[in-house]
Amino acid sequence: MNLEARVILVLLYFLTLYVTLRLESLRHLHIETWLDPTRLTLKFYVITMSTQTQTIILQPTCPNEANISEYENTQHQSPPEVKWKYPKILSAGLSFFVAGINDGSLGSILPYVIRTYGINTDMVAVLYGTTFFGWLFAALTNSTITQYLDLGPILCLGAGIQILAHVLRVWLPPFGLFVVTFFLASLGQAYNDTHANTFVASLPGAHRYLGFIHAMYMAGCLVGPFVATGVASANADSKWSLFYVFPLGIGIANLVTVGVSFSDRMASALSLISGAGRERDASGAALREIKDTLSISGVWLLSLFFFFFLGATITAGGWMVEYLVNVRDGDVKQMGYVPAGFYGGAFLGRLLLAEPTHLFGERRMIFIYAVLCLGLQLVFWLVPNIITEAVAVSLLGFFMGPFFATGISVSTKIFPPELQSSAIAFVFVFGQIGGSIFPALTGIIAARVGVQVLQPMLVGLIGASGLSWLILPKDAPLHRD
Repeated sequence: MNLEARVILVLLYFLTLYVTLRLESLRHLHIETWLDPTRLTLKFYVITMSTQTQTIILQPTCPNEANISEYENTQHQSPPEVKWKYPKILSAGLSFFVAGINDGSLGSILPYVIRTYGINTDMVAVLYGTTFFGWLFAALTNSTITQYLDLGPILCLGAGIQILAHVLRVWLPPFGLFVVTFFLASLGQAYNDTHANTFVASLPGAHRYLGFIHAMYMAGCLVGPFVATGVASANADSKWSLFYVFPLGIGIANLVTVGVSFSDRMASALSLISGAGRERDASGAALREIKDTLSISGVWLLSLFFFFFLGATITAGGWMVEYLVNVRDGDVKQMGYVPAGFYGGAFLGRLLLAEPTHLFGERRMIFIYAVLCLGLQLVFWLVPNIITEAVAVSLLGFFMGPFFATGISVSTKIFPPELQSSAIAFVFVFGQIGGSIFPALTGIIAARVGVQVLQPMLVGLIGASGLSWLILPKDAPLHRD
């Protein structure tokens, strides 16, 4: 890793540390004007690269007896009708589609990035590192931003930051600035998709709408490689950076759609909480919940599963094109379409395998899928035929499709109900670490021994996913529906 990359990572680290400390002091200064003892609800949003989000909600007993009857009446009221409900849902889906285009196109663009900038594969680790810092920065600043901005401005902020990232990419910037754009893209993606996900999750019948927006993410992952490869391979002298005009245009449409659909949620959050009461021990309650969550062994075991699973998924999507070009001597103009088969398989797997997985048992079926994935990965490794490998990769994505949703389903059975939100949030954060470490590690090792290291890396990650699934605790009868 050269000096430029090291300087960028060090600067991002200290920037994240400084802002965290600064916002912590601001939180202590303003928390008394932010909490209402009659309706105390604290929300902490935990953000990950896969754009999955959980909301931790703490609601202690109302301490003011004079307001108890008012509080109970509020609790029994039916939720108010959401204004422009379906335009808001469509806007959330578009946000996830933009994120999918960005994430799904990297594997197809990567060979052109390496050759244009004249870098080694270990430098690719910097791209994943800055992406991780973007998500980390968003996670650390999110709770403070929600104190000052309502939903609409936060969504617009996220969409705007993503537009800035794509604007900088279009004109083929120096490599240092190109690296920074990954920090910006992940930061905007985190703000935009996290709050879109949280909004949809709060709607009646949320399971249907959540399925729609996450399917839109996979649709973006499917479209991204096709457009990226088509643009990058259009001329002998590749103008691959022009691909980013496409996510830029979709990103602008996303910003406009968010601004119009959520125009009724553009007020400052501070204006919505004027006159709020005080609750001094709220942070203590949150700290106790975190400690209780981390004392559950199932949290750590499920986190281990997501650590390996997300590591395998992101590593495969990011490095398979470079492997096919360098090891199998494939044409880079054609190999760029292979990730589309992987993501398309995952899209179909989410749709078609959900019911049989539930019918025949989640624990049994996910382990069977893991064994099938391991076999397909061995085909990808040992059969030196590009067509066969492309089919194996598509089937690999298909059988990995239901892993994520099934893992969350199982978590609701092994975690105590009162701690489920915070426990799932921790699982996502830990899984994101795997999704950042293993692609970066693959690039660093590939710089020394070659990109063929991808294959044993994937075999190990898929095998570890299956074994970590087996050691999950069985759901306690107390927590069964």
